[in-house]
Amino acid sequence: MVPLSYFLILSATLFVLGIIGVLTRRNALIVFMSIELMLNGVALSFIAFSRFLGSIEGQVFVFMVITVAAAEAAVGLAIIIAIFRVKGTINIDEINLMKG
Repeated sequence: MVPLSYFLILSATLFVLGIIGVLTRRNALIVFMSIELMLNGVALSFIAFSRFLGSIEGQVFVFMVITVAAAEAAVGLAIIIAIFRVKGTINIDEINLMKG
């Protein structure tokens, strides 16, 4: 049986790698993938605690996380494609559509 700490270390590593990707990268797709990596880290910790505690609530939360990730993927990719069509780039530093 694998200890809980191994799962938590892996989920924390995934989450930290996602944070590093969001903070250091300027490409919108890379930032988008980093956010997905952070969501997967959180889902892994929910599953680990659910297994450790012997309850099903963590698995229910994972289904909600997966639902939010799917909705975010659909809306986020649509926004990125729309910005690319208007601006011709997906570099976050060059996107200033909200400026008046």
